[in-house]
Amino acid sequence: MQEWGYSFEASWLDSAVCNILLAGMSLLIITSLRYYLPRKESFTYLFLMCIGFALLWLGCAKLVLSYVADEFAVSTFNESLPIRLAIAILISGCVILISVLGYTLEEQKEQDSRKNESEKIARDAELYKLRQQLQPHFLFNSLNSISALIISQPAEARKMIQQLSDYLRSTLKKEEHLWVMLSEEVQYLELYLSIEKVRFGHRLATEIRSDASAQSMKLPAMLLQPVVENAIKFGLYDTTDDITISIDAAAEGQMLIVTVKNPFDPEISQPKKGTGFGLSSVQRRLSLLFARNDLLSTSTTGNIFITQVKIPQQ
Repeated sequence: MQEWGYSFEASWLDSAVCNILLAGMSLLIITSLRYYLPRKESFTYLFLMCIGFALLWLGCAKLVLSYVADEFAVSTFNESLPIRLAIAILISGCVILISVLGYTLEEQKEQDSRKNESEKIARDAELYKLRQQLQPHFLFNSLNSISALIISQPAEARKMIQQLSDYLRSTLKKEEHLWVMLSEEVQYLELYLSIEKVRFGHRLATEIRSDASAQSMKLPAMLLQPVVENAIKFGLYDTTDDITISIDAAAEGQMLIVTVKNPFDPEISQPKKGTGFGLSSVQRRLSLLFARNDLLSTSTTGNIFITQVKIPQQ
């Protein structure tokens, strides 16, 4: 500033006044954009805002200097107006761009958070609905079997009522937990199968095998019951023979793989088309939980229908 004829005191005073006002202008810009953020297309508004704040800064700086500095300093200030205006426009423009970018990212983050929360609520609601829809179907079948057994086999009917009561009580407890260990799920399956064995008697036999390493792995609660029910449906409903349903669980890395096999009559049953609500609900639950559609698969080998469920470990 001494090239313009300023003394050291005048230069220091000019610099202090201008920089303090420039900092205040930047804070004013940041505050105003916090409460009103123009749309991305409003470039004209942002440009006019930049010019307006620059002119406001020049006016305030000149007014303050007229009170605290001599006439020479004010005169020199007027001579350097083009340079000061250019600097003010540049600085205010940078502050505006940084503020718009920051507030836009913050707004986008809040929108994403609300979207994720709403999607989570919708997903949890659908998962709950899917779990609830499984109960009436099984309950009606069990009640029909109890009704048929009351006259012919009252002891078996009482046994089935007790087992059904234990099963429903266990179901209510499991509703509180989304994930359970495989060992817990197997206990639940055994309770379910004990009811089905009362219904079908000696015709139904089951084999449940699992690796020691798979016992502690987790899966969504009550995920396997619809798979086993589907196996019973296509293994027993269309035949009078005795059948054996096998359930095998194994750990492969970070994946729990459960395979359910049941025999069927190829001349009567069409298991490839008969996945029904049970397997479709399992497929939907897995899709909602893991965002994958390749975790449930079905195949046939001779007269054996195979359902395989893969559960990634969280």
